[in-house]
Amino acid sequence: MKIFISIITSFLILNCAGVKDPVIKIKTGQKKNRAKAGSKLKLSVNTSLNNYSVFYFLNDQPIEDNHQFLNTDPLGDYEIKAELIQNKKSYKKTITFTLLASQAPKLFTYEVINTFPHDITAYTQGLEFDGDLLYESTGLNGQSTLRTIDYNSGKILKNKPLDKSFFGEGLTIFKDQIIQLTWKSEKGFIYDKNTLTVKNSFPYEKSKEGWGLCNDGNKLYKSDGSQKIWKINPKDYSEEGHIEVMTNKLALKNLNELEWVNGKIYANTYQFQKDVVVIINPNTGAVEGVIDFSGLKKRVKQHSKLNVFNGIAYNKKRETFFVTGKNWDKLFEVKIFPK
Repeated sequence: MKIFISIITSFLILNCAGVKDPVIKIKTGQKKNRAKAGSKLKLSVNTSLNNYSVFYFLNDQPIEDNHQFLNTDPLGDYEIKAELIQNKKSYKKTITFTLLASQAPKLFTYEVINTFPHDITAYTQGLEFDGDLLYESTGLNGQSTLRTIDYNSGKILKNKPLDKSFFGEGLTIFKDQIIQLTWKSEKGFIYDKNTLTVKNSFPYEKSKEGWGLCNDGNKLYKSDGSQKIWKINPKDYSEEGHIEVMTNKLALKNLNELEWVNGKIYANTYQFQKDVVVIINPNTGAVEGVIDFSGLKKRVKQHSKLNVFNGIAYNKKRETFFVTGKNWDKLFEVKIFPK
């Protein structure tokens, strides 16, 4: 009896192993499954099935085969799924589709209108004004700090060292608090704005690294080294979604220091081909502008620890930007205009 059951079981296994899933290929009507915002899909499937019904989904939401993307849709990667029904059986196939910005970014350049001293030992990670008081976050393990600065003289007014185990990253000023990120420790710190006393900390969620930080008065925006900028609830520091930063050609990664200015996110780019700041639409992720800061690094003292351009702060009263870099001895006040 046991031998008979074993034979039957082996027969069933062999037969099941011989059953192959049907071939299903989704066609989007767009080259390499990429298109610009505002484009229309032309969905179809190639399959080995016969006499089937097909349904399409975009991030699990039902769509028609001629789905139209809007210019206001968030950019980045989407999942397109085709579900085929044949004789009450369901077969599914999913692909990734990338939505790009509809237009190339506008190009901007700069004019230096003032130069101020800057601590040459500061590995600048975050920079932001509160009135005319400049707050700066610096990095490197054992050297990371949070500080307030008199930008005219470069004098450090208050200095709060981080524990040597933390690598300081971006910061933002939110109401009466300073919020500072760390790099790979998956932890952010909350300080009293006036005393720089640590009040609390918070863990990261899906964003495993801390890079840049800014806020719009309601939400925080955090970069993590990828193409994503995370939207964070300042009440409990939970991540409430993200945007993906895209040009009309590709995803933009390594977004470093962030600054919120007049409804847009300005972002330094780390180890990019040029010293640039990109201007990002916070709703869609589209890169709407690129500011070329080439030549600025040549104006600072050249030394062995001189590092990349990083740090951008907007002075609302003066309506100008202040920029610097890691281990730069100068802070530049600049105006930006179309190239």
